[in-house]
Amino acid sequence: MAVKQSATSPMDIVKNNTVLVLVIGLALGGVIGHLWTKVQMLENGAAKVAGTTDTAQAQPQQPEEPKELKIKKPDPSTDHWMGPKDARYVHVEYSDFQCPYCKAYLPTFEKFKEDYADKMAFVYRHFPLSFHPLAQPSAEASECVADLGGGDAFWKFHDIVFQTMPDVKEADLPTLAAKAGVNEASFKECFGAKKFTSKVNDQAKEGESAGVNATPTSVIYDMQTGKTAVIAGAYPYEQAKQIVDPFIQL
Repeated sequence: MAVKQSATSPMDIVKNNTVLVLVIGLALGGVIGHLWTKVQMLENGAAKVAGTTDTAQAQPQQPEEPKELKIKKPDPSTDHWMGPKDARYVHVEYSDFQCPYCKAYLPTFEKFKEDYADKMAFVYRHFPLSFHPLAQPSAEASECVADLGGGDAFWKFHDIVFQTMPDVKEADLPTLAAKAGVNEASFKECFGAKKFTSKVNDQAKEGESAGVNATPTSVIYDMQTGKTAVIAGAYPYEQAKQIVDPFIQL
């Protein structure tokens, strides 16, 4: 017996194909959605790890500032010294004439000179940084000024150079030396001969061997005990005073 088959119209075929496409589409959509979710989870996890790493890299631990440096004992006969020769405490600044932070520290230095004149002497030591092209020439120039005009001339030159920076050129140094009170021709002869290159280099090496690694670094030295306190940077006066006062009252 022959089985009777129902006739299939074109419209039925279209409907059946549409349903099939929808089913396949939904299945593929589910697979794609699942995979997309997995990718997002992995990316988010990686981003969190990267973010943690970036945060750690962006916030490195700061090295602890030195509490004490064993520098060479200050000596009024060899150092650039200002103040009482028998002072128990000496403010020794390792500095660079072209360093902007050293210039920024000047108001603190001046305030210390004003407020501690009867308790403290002040010493300047050279620590010219290699990436400051005028630091070494200025340091050698200051030694020529000291040699020709003495301590007062040195400190005048010190103030003039810092006040004029950063507009000083090497060609200006003879004029600045003359303003500090020394003969310009004699200065040029001394400076041209590089008479004090070794002295400047030796001071910098002494500071480096003691642990100085930046400018300005100011060391408060107790002449009786050899102990020191350190002002590492261009601290404002009130902040620097909080380092000095407890030390000199020990």
